[in-house]
Amino acid sequence: MNILITGCNGQLGNEMQLLEAKNPQHTYFNTDVGELDITDQEAVGAFVEYNQIDGIVNCAAYTAVDKAEDNQELCDLLNRVAPGYLAEAIERRGGWLIQISTDYVFDGTNHTPYVETDPVCPNSVYGRTKLAGEEAAQRACSRTMIIRTAWLYSTFGNNFVKTMIRLGNERPQLGVIFDQIGTPTYARDLAVCIMTAINQGVKPGVYHFSNEGVISWYDFTKAIHRLAGITTCTVRPLHTSEYPTPAARPHYSVLDKTKIKQAYGIEIPYWEESLAECIEKLK
Repeated sequence: MNILITGCNGQLGNEMQLLEAKNPQHTYFNTDVGELDITDQEAVGAFVEYNQIDGIVNCAAYTAVDKAEDNQELCDLLNRVAPGYLAEAIERRGGWLIQISTDYVFDGTNHTPYVETDPVCPNSVYGRTKLAGEEAAQRACSRTMIIRTAWLYSTFGNNFVKTMIRLGNERPQLGVIFDQIGTPTYARDLAVCIMTAINQGVKPGVYHFSNEGVISWYDFTKAIHRLAGITTCTVRPLHTSEYPTPAARPHYSVLDKTKIKQAYGIEIPYWEESLAECIEKLK
C-alpha cells in the first residue's frame, strides 16, 4: 500500500518512521507542513491522487492545550478542518484514514475507565476541536478509524517526561498535580498498534489506546525521577486548584482498551515498563 503519514516530525510521526523499515511491504510518504499543508484542501487532494495513496495516518494536530484557548482559529483549522480534507481525499480513492484523537473529548468526571460509547463532553478548545475532527473525518470517509490516546510521550519532541527530567536536574524542588488521574502512553507503543492495524486491516470505528495501569501526574513524576536516577529533587503533590491553567484538564481520563485489544489481538505494555524503555533510550 501507499501510505501517507502526516505530522511526521512529531512524537508519533517519528515513531511511525522508525517502524517503516520493519514493514517494507508498504511505501510511505512522510510529510510535515513543509511537504504538505493539510489545511490546504486542493493540495491535499492533489497529493493523495498523484501519489495514489491507499491510506492515511494523521499524526498532525494542534496540541498546545493552553495556547489553544487564545488560538482557536488555528487550532480549529488543524484539528477539525484538516482531518475533513484528508478524509474527503482518501474517500475518493476508496482508502482508509486513521485519525488520532484524545482523552480531552471527555470532561473527566467519570470514576471508571472511559469506553468508546461513553458520552463526550469536552471542556477545552483543544478537546472541542479534536472531537469536531473525529466527526469531520467520520462524515467524509466511511473507512475512518479513530484512536483516542492520552498523556503521550516519547524520546522525540517536547513532552512531560523530558520536561520532568530537565526540571529534576535543574531544581531542588518541584510541585506536581496529584488529583488528575490517567495513564501515560509511550508513542512507540501506539505506533506499533497503528502498524498492526494497518497490516491486519483497518477496522472503522472509535477505539481507545494508552498503556496499561492508572497513575497521577505526581506519581508519574516520581517514577520518572527514580528511573532517570534523579535524587536531588524533592517532588511534592499539588492540588489542581494550586496550579491554575488557561485550559481545563480532565481530572480522570483513564481509557478502557478492551475494544482495540480484542479487535487486533494485541497485548499492551504496562506504563512503567514502557517508561523505563523510553528513559533508557534518552540516556
